[in-house]
Amino acid sequence: MSAQSKALSELGLTAMGGRNPQITGIAVDSREIKDGFLFAALPGTRVHGATFIQFAIRMGAAAVLTDSEGARIAANELNAADVALVICEDARQALAYTAALWFEQQPTVVAAVTGTNGKTSVATFLRMIWQELGLPAANLGTTGVEGDFEAPLKHTTPEPITLHRTLRDATQAGVECVAMEASSHGLEQRRLDGVQLTAAGFTNFTQDHLDYHATFDDYFDAKAGLFARVLPEDGTAVINIDDMRGTDMAAIAKGRGQHVITVGRHGADLELLAQRFDATGQDIRFSFGGEIYQTRLNLIGGFQAENVLLAAGLAIACGADPRRVFEVLHELTTVRGRMQLAATRLNGAAVFVDYAHTPDAVATALKAMRPHVMGRLVAIVGAGGDRDPGKRPLMGAAAAQNADIVFVTDDNPRSEDPADIRTMVLEGAPEAIEVGDRAEAILRGVDALGPGDALLIAGKGHETGQIVGDDILPFDDAEQASVAVMALDGGLA
Repeated sequence: MSAQSKALSELGLTAMGGRNPQITGIAVDSREIKDGFLFAALPGTRVHGATFIQFAIRMGAAAVLTDSEGARIAANELNAADVALVICEDARQALAYTAALWFEQQPTVVAAVTGTNGKTSVATFLRMIWQELGLPAANLGTTGVEGDFEAPLKHTTPEPITLHRTLRDATQAGVECVAMEASSHGLEQRRLDGVQLTAAGFTNFTQDHLDYHATFDDYFDAKAGLFARVLPEDGTAVINIDDMRGTDMAAIAKGRGQHVITVGRHGADLELLAQRFDATGQDIRFSFGGEIYQTRLNLIGGFQAENVLLAAGLAIACGADPRRVFEVLHELTTVRGRMQLAATRLNGAAVFVDYAHTPDAVATALKAMRPHVMGRLVAIVGAGGDRDPGKRPLMGAAAAQNADIVFVTDDNPRSEDPADIRTMVLEGAPEAIEVGDRAEAILRGVDALGPGDALLIAGKGHETGQIVGDDILPFDDAEQASVAVMALDGGLA
């Protein structure tokens, strides 16, 4: 980045007094500032970034981008320094557009998907479809960057500088198509603004993140921003109209003049007509454009068909031939940590790992497993610390209402007392078995499995660590499931 240089005006920014320095880099962390950099001092949840303007100036910042509050906080430092000041009403959005102009390159086709559940699966399935069609592709989100370009990510929707750097790097690596997860946090904080979207999808809307969003309506409005603000008017919206807020989201998209493709079971453009389940997957029958299709999905869970069809709708919205899309659906494989078969006991009982960490996701996962299972359903659930406590009893209730045996254990307790969290989960599942140690809970859950039974380990999915206090301890649900099966079945998993 240090070899690159752009005038401030080339980044779409106007400084007070008409100053127009050459910018050699951009950063939101004052510790990353070098000579000639633009420092973006953004409002934060705990502290305003303007607090660090003094440090950015000492490191050689040539310009500062902030809002009026930031300019007020750092007025003394800014007045005393030889630095260009850019004040924007929405500094986060300004940074997003600035990052897009700085890194310049994005893949030819970018699609984004939002919703409480299913974002990772839809984005991954869309990437797989593109790859099966011979298009170099990647998906970006909770599991990092996967596909024909790979990289780690700290957030589902990274801040704009990281996001646009990743899109540039993917483009330079030959990636033509990218499927992105659009989190409510990312949308609320304008992280996707500046991304040139061809299409956007909506999966569903249920309770989550009320520790961040003040109300349910605020949470919905954040997600609706994908269609109300980020997706251009000539883009295509692919909407699950079976969801209670699907028609609302479709109305927002149509109100902006976007083309809408609906997905669902009742009168949708891409309509799921029937499903037939067995132990290893499902056959689905669906219609599109007046024609009926049937295919095999090697995926567990009825809701996976909805995720697949939403991904198929996005592929079509981005220009793929519908027939070719439908021909490759049988090639799709399980997304890591999403209804993932982790181990099988010698008696045939199966152990699945899923990222379900909301009441709706737990209920949906268990209901979806039921048609595939001849025996009993066993569930292991918990709830994260420092997050929406109101959903904890609902997590327990979702498991208790849909599984035959429930174990309540620790998830990521973070700074809270794990026992207090388990107590709240048990309010919704008073008959559940409490086992604080997650590894022991998995061992006991696996031990409870008889022929024809199945176990769902919910909550952490693809994660490879457990957050206890300020520490991240190595922990992988799928790995622990395999260890438990080997221990109980004499070394064979």
